[in-house]
Amino acid sequence: MPDWRPPGAVPPPPREAWLAPRRVEAVPGTNFAVVHLDVPPTTSGLAVGSLVAGIGSVTVSLLVACFGLAGASNGWGAWVAGAFAMIAGLTGAAGVVLGVLGMRQIRRAVSGIRLTGRGVAIAGLVCGAAGLGLTLLGFGASLLIQVTV
Repeated sequence: MPDWRPPGAVPPPPREAWLAPRRVEAVPGTNFAVVHLDVPPTTSGLAVGSLVAGIGSVTVSLLVACFGLAGASNGWGAWVAGAFAMIAGLTGAAGVVLGVLGMRQIRRAVSGIRLTGRGVAIAGLVCGAAGLGLTLLGFGASLLIQVTV
């Protein structure tokens, strides 16, 4: 089949990629109609950001404990653990805040757009809170070991 498009023209999307109409309403007195398309649900970006920040917080909080315990005998453990504790604390707080905002965004109806991802937002909130707790625990242990050694 020959290509009838002019050079540089963008090809149309394949027919199976088009959305099927959910409802078609004819406009009285004209040859036109209003087509309502079925919009697929989308995942909340705040919920995904919450999960990413929460997982990052848990990961960095493990570094807080590792560096705090490994450097306690040399005297640098609490300093390095404190630096990583700042990063872990900020990402943990971001995970909690984004999780709450994501659940609020999903709960609200926004002009026909359906948002999903409530479970992702809850998981991000829990990971962020766990990261904050592990950060406090690891930094407290590194300070305690640093003072006693």
